[in-house]
Amino acid sequence: MLMLIFIFVISAFLGVELISKVPSQLHTPLMSGTNAISGITIVGAITVTAVSLGSWAGMILGFLAIVFATINVIGGYMVTDRMLGMFKKKGDKK
Repeated sequence: MLMLIFIFVISAFLGVELISKVPSQLHTPLMSGTNAISGITIVGAITVTAVSLGSWAGMILGFLAIVFATINVIGGYMVTDRMLGMFKKKGDKK
């Protein structure tokens, strides 16, 4: 358990460091990749939740994983849409 916590903390620090170094022009492609990874996470969470039907803890953790990954995908699409909107001309309505 201690090793898993260590890996989680190191990956969190690495993620923050990598994202902070990305220039603003690359955030939209980066969000697209993140949305794809979160989609894979949703499929994996649905699979784990279906397999752990006898365990309440597995079902609750699977449900939370589905909810958080879905929030991440929706937020990613909202951010991507907003950033792409910044490149539209003032006269465009679409």
